[in-house]
Amino acid sequence: MVKKYVNGEIAETSLKVRIRLDFKSEVKNKLFGNKNLMKAAEEAREQHVALLRNVPFQGVKVEDIDLGMEIYVVFDENMGEDVAYAPVFLTLEADSFEDIVRFIMRDEFRKIEIIEPQEIFMTKQDAERLLFKTNTELRSYRNALDKKYNLR
Repeated sequence: MVKKYVNGEIAETSLKVRIRLDFKSEVKNKLFGNKNLMKAAEEAREQHVALLRNVPFQGVKVEDIDLGMEIYVVFDENMGEDVAYAPVFLTLEADSFEDIVRFIMRDEFRKIEIIEPQEIFMTKQDAERLLFKTNTELRSYRNALDKKYNLR
């Protein structure tokens, strides 16, 4: 649980956050231009949202999934082509910061807003656990990239 000050005392509460994830289009056939890009981004978003709705996460409750934002297209200079992104806003209730690290260590992560509590009290041990979990997720992500691109 997250600690906060209430009337001069430390109380435990859950953490409520709103996270924005932008899912990237994965298009193999570029024959139909931006329409195909936007459709691919929408399909990627739907697949990921289905997983978010159906897969339980320890210490995290998915309160709301907002698909209301429009898909947008930008030019990716590294790839030299247009890429479409489909945004999703997740409202999560978590027991601790460590529980939401898996959501913010993703390529799709764009923004986080802490809704509750307004002020947080963090002990030395809380900070150490958060940093350790972040490092663990970073290593996992790096290993996945190594496997994907056969760097090891």
